[in-house]
Amino acid sequence: MKASLIRHDKITDEYGNTVEIKMWAVPKTSDKPYGFKYSLVYIVNGERAVGYDNAEGKGDHRHYKEHEEPYLFVSLGKLAEDFYRDVEQIKKDMYENQKSQGRNKRY
Repeated sequence: MKASLIRHDKITDEYGNTVEIKMWAVPKTSDKPYGFKYSLVYIVNGERAVGYDNAEGKGDHRHYKEHEEPYLFVSLGKLAEDFYRDVEQIKKDMYENQKSQGRNKRY
């Protein structure tokens, strides 16, 4: 079985930042026991501010600003929910800080 694309969305948000979600069904392996491969990313000013993926050899993990940590995969729905929660938090932090500080904050 080859990888089968489940979802691919790429949009530009209201601030000009990029949100891209890619999800595939793949054969179950020890690396991907649930049978999914995924990459979700939020790009701000050309840099990854939020990312979730399960790259080969790295397992499930989350990028938030400059930090990387393991991620406990439960389902594709929960993954998308967690990702969008982080995106909204980044937006809140970034754009509320800009208003109060009168400048662009970079992540």
